[in-house]
Amino acid sequence: MAKTLKVTLVKSMIGRPEKHRRVLRGMGLTKLNKTVELKDTPETRGMIKVVSHLVKAEEKIDEVK
Repeated sequence: MAKTLKVTLVKSMIGRPEKHRRVLRGMGLTKLNKTVELKDTPETRGMIKVVSHLVKAEEKIDEVK
């Protein structure tokens, strides 16, 4: 089973530091309420931690058949 994280941008990046904007763009979040699925890795978790006040993250377990 491969774990993924479902990440949604819930607050705007307007007025945020450039570092936060780069992290959001790196995750593929460019518009408000956009949702992306990312692999559950330590790098991804670190990115989410940096912008945790701007995103909502949920764990999702994919079953392989």
